[in-house]
Amino acid sequence: MNKKIGFIIAAVAAIILAFWLLSGNKKKHEISFSTEKVAVTNIQNSITATGTIEPVTSVTVGTQVSGIVSKLYVDYNSNVKKGQVIAELDKTNLISQLNAAKANQNTAQSSLDYQQANYNRYKNLYDKGLVSADEFEQANLAYVQAKNQVASAREEVQRAQTNLGYATITSPIDGVVLSKSVEEGQTVASSFSTPELFVIAQDLTNMRVIADIDEADIGGVMEGQRVSFTVDAFPDDAFEGRVTQVRQQATTESNVVTYEVVISAPNNDLKLKPGLTANVTIYTLEKNGVLAVPNKALRFMPNDAILTEGQTIEDVEAQTKVWTLEGSVFKAHAVQTGTSNGTLTEIVSGISENTEVLTDFTFSSVEADEEQQAANPFMPRPRNNQKNQQKK
Repeated sequence: MNKKIGFIIAAVAAIILAFWLLSGNKKKHEISFSTEKVAVTNIQNSITATGTIEPVTSVTVGTQVSGIVSKLYVDYNSNVKKGQVIAELDKTNLISQLNAAKANQNTAQSSLDYQQANYNRYKNLYDKGLVSADEFEQANLAYVQAKNQVASAREEVQRAQTNLGYATITSPIDGVVLSKSVEEGQTVASSFSTPELFVIAQDLTNMRVIADIDEADIGGVMEGQRVSFTVDAFPDDAFEGRVTQVRQQATTESNVVTYEVVISAPNNDLKLKPGLTANVTIYTLEKNGVLAVPNKALRFMPNDAILTEGQTIEDVEAQTKVWTLEGSVFKAHAVQTGTSNGTLTEIVSGISENTEVLTDFTFSSVEADEEQQAANPFMPRPRNNQKNQQKK
C-alpha cells in the first residue's frame, strides 16, 4: 500500500514539473551588440622561420702543391690583409725541380744555337747548289725541333717557378681567420683535390642570414622587406635586416619543400657570430598610420530576426559595407577597402575615424516573471523569504 502511494506521489510530482517547464519557466531574450571604433593603426603581416648566420664573403684557402707545412703565421681569429703571408710549405723539392727545369732549358738552348748555326751553313751551301735539297731539309727540321725544345723547357721553368710560389700561402682578401685545418709539420697532398688550410671571412661587421622558408610562405617574400630576428646567445636583443635575395633553388627534406632567403644582418657591435641560429620574422605586409576596422565588422549584416520593436534597417547598394546603430536605425555605410592582414582591413574611404561600427551581436536570457518563480513549488526560495515564512 505504501509503495502505491509513493508511485502516485512521484507521478504527480513529474506532471507538475513538466507543466512548469513548459509554461512556468518562461524567459524573454535580450540582444546586445558589440562595436569597434574606426581607428588609425598599423597593419602588418609576417612569417617566421629559422636560419643560420654567416659572413657575406668567406674564402677557403688551400694549396695547389703537396708538401710539409713548415711555417704558420696566423691562428684562429687573426686579422689578415690581402697578400699577407699566412703559411709556408717546405720548398726543398720545389727548388730542386726549378733548378732541374732551368738546366734542361740551358741544354735546349745550347742545342738550338748549334742547330741554328748548322741550318745557316746548309742554307748557304744549298743556295750555291753544293748540297742536296734533302740535306737542307734535314738541317731545317733539326733547327725547328730545337726551337720547340727550348719553348717546352721554358714552360717547364715557368711551371716550376709557379709551384715554388704556391708554397708561400697568402691571404686573398682582408678579413679574419675563422678556421685553421693544419699545423706545422703536417703533410698536405694535393693529388686529387685542393686541401683546405684556412677559412677567412672578409668582414664580420657585415653578416647575413640564410633562412629556410616553407613553400606555403615563399610567395609573399620579396626583396627589400623588413626583417627582425633574434639569436639564443642574446635573447633580449632584436636585430634588424632586409631581404636581399630570394633564391629559386628548392630544397626537399622529409617531403618538406623550402627555399633559401638571404637576409642582411649588420653587425657593427660584432655580437653576431658565424653559425648562430637566427629566429627570423619577415614582414610581408606593412602599412602604418591607416584607418582600419576589424574584419568581422565587414561581415556583420543585420536582419529582421534581431530587430526589436521600432527598429529599422537602412541599407545601401555596395559590395563592401559597415553598419552603425543610430538610435533605432541600423545604417549601412559603403566603404572602399585596402590591404588586410586577416584580422584588420584598411578603410580607404566611406567612413570617418572614431565611428562606432557594429561587429557582432549576442542573445541573452532573463527570467520573465519573479512571481512565477515564487509560485513554483520545486524552485528554491531566497533565504530571506524562507525566514519570513518561518516567523509567520
